[in-house]
Amino acid sequence: MYKENDKMSELVGNHYELLQVLSRFGLPLGFGDKTVKEVCEQNQVHTPTFLAVANYKEGGENCNIEDLSVKELVNYLQKAHGYFLDFCFPMIRRKLIEAINCGLENKVALMILQYFDAYSQEVYRHMEYEDKTVFVYVEQLLNGQHPHDYSIETFAERHRAIDDEHVADKLTELKNIIIKYYPAESGNDLLNSALFDIFTCEKDLATHCLVEDNLFVPAVRLLEQSKRKNPIKPKEAPTTSQEALSQREKDIVVSVVKGLTNKEIADKLYLSVHTVITHRRNIARKLQIHSPAGLTIYAIVNQLIDINDLPTSSLS
Repeated sequence: MYKENDKMSELVGNHYELLQVLSRFGLPLGFGDKTVKEVCEQNQVHTPTFLAVANYKEGGENCNIEDLSVKELVNYLQKAHGYFLDFCFPMIRRKLIEAINCGLENKVALMILQYFDAYSQEVYRHMEYEDKTVFVYVEQLLNGQHPHDYSIETFAERHRAIDDEHVADKLTELKNIIIKYYPAESGNDLLNSALFDIFTCEKDLATHCLVEDNLFVPAVRLLEQSKRKNPIKPKEAPTTSQEALSQREKDIVVSVVKGLTNKEIADKLYLSVHTVITHRRNIARKLQIHSPAGLTIYAIVNQLIDINDLPTSSLS
């Protein structure tokens, strides 16, 4: 666990991922042998908040929420959004375009790129909501205003809903699709580099969500309590596993890829709608694929369906 009297140079030298934290707190390099506290104070950064985020980055150490600066957390999260949307995602996309040969004849590659673009748009919409709604609300609280048409619980519930929709898992899903199912090419250093960036981004996004859930939301709850005495509510977390698909599950995958509804699948396979829904949940759990786009790529590369048999909507 990092402490305020540790030398900042040793922290970064031993844990290079903290460079991202430094950047998002606006802390420049060149700090010599200064301690964490000295570097933070010199740059007018709240030391306990920096340490709380840095410790989460390296394993999720607990901290005293009352010691955190909500304003500093908002600034950190806003800069993190800029990193993901303006630098990280565009860089990964450029590498993918070059690495997987996204010519019109390579439809699987095009679908992988479309999958990544759709995921990026989901993350963009989520972060835009935080920037324009959540952070504005928090700024109002910090400025002494008492808005009554919003609460941090609204954001917390939305965040849990996004987790339930597996938005955060889709980057993991894309990574697994490329590793397991993209047609092999020897010596594809650029694709390996893109995958390395996806791994790094995946981990960084996971920590970003932890900071929001376990530092930002509780800190804003305390701020609300000081203004309006709102109660604190707990949160939940999901689990996953992987197994082989049964023949029935493969039939359902093909039906989903062809664009059939649950009712149409049930009628076609002589099942109840409830049974179809149960099978689809099991498929998502086994493959860690939760979207029709991901299932389409899976079905093509596993030869469950010919790409020419797909509906036009699946390729656009």
